[in-house]
Amino acid sequence: MTEGEAVGSRRKEQSPHIAATMLWRGILLALATISSSVSATDRPIIGILAQRYYGRGNFSQNATYIAASYVKFVELAGARAVPVFINEPEDYYVNLFNAVNGILFPGGSADLVSSGYSRAGSILYKLALQANHNNTHFPLWGTCLGFELLTTQTVGTKVLQACSSNDQATSLNMTADFRRSRLYDSIPRTLEKALRTTPITYNAHSWCLTPTNFTAFRLNGFYKILSTSVDKNGTTFISSMEAISYPFYAVQFHPEKNSFEWKLDKRHQNIPHSVDATRLTQYMANVFVGEARKNDHKFSSPEDESKALIYNYDVSYSQGYSAFTQIYVFDK
Repeated sequence: MTEGEAVGSRRKEQSPHIAATMLWRGILLALATISSSVSATDRPIIGILAQRYYGRGNFSQNATYIAASYVKFVELAGARAVPVFINEPEDYYVNLFNAVNGILFPGGSADLVSSGYSRAGSILYKLALQANHNNTHFPLWGTCLGFELLTTQTVGTKVLQACSSNDQATSLNMTADFRRSRLYDSIPRTLEKALRTTPITYNAHSWCLTPTNFTAFRLNGFYKILSTSVDKNGTTFISSMEAISYPFYAVQFHPEKNSFEWKLDKRHQNIPHSVDATRLTQYMANVFVGEARKNDHKFSSPEDESKALIYNYDVSYSQGYSAFTQIYVFDK
């Protein structure tokens, strides 16, 4: 059973348009080196993409949700969160993109072709490509379903295969690029050792990107593999990767759950909450929000910023009927 049981929908992996232009690689790498320590804002705001809500409550069929653990994840590193709603006009996404400093594509359960999640994700992905082409350092982060969304936005065909990694905590098998990556280059040695030797990354997915498919579909021209893990049936899958020339990061596991999700039943028995597991949450939040600090996007006024923040919405204790300890449900 996947994380998506919380909202009662099954994800499907399909692929929209090819959206990778590698002509900029050398330029972008040079610019990234120059700007790697530059902070353009100390008030970063992260847009978190919502998705359809299928759970309990007296809500309309258009209701959407965001798990509160993703909000806490970015807050952990000193950012605030803004919900990004689905099924909105394109101008809405353009305006919001120019007001936030990074986008987080969360895990969950949504069709990767026909859903509002995928349509919004496609628009935001293309906006992020263009922004980075124009020398604005704008990061994307994909967790689980968000990982899968990024892969299907980069190539124009199905790249995932069925696997079995539900309620599974794993260690990471690091690649040669691990220490040379932006995602892991500042990881403390003690945390690196824990990642290599103990199961502190939590997986909740039924689809995997294998190294074979990664190469077959030429994703190696856009991303580099940083780690792999092994599912319950012995299938090796990519567990973390980053774009070569863009500040785009994708993890198939759930770093936010280690610190903020407390469901414990027969389908949720293995979320790690050790000291090292929670250190991993903090480390990854720091990396993503640190990247978001490198652009100066902002709202047109303090009033507009205040109206957009997720603090305007109620959060519910949902652990009794979902996979999440708390959720925000939007019904508008």
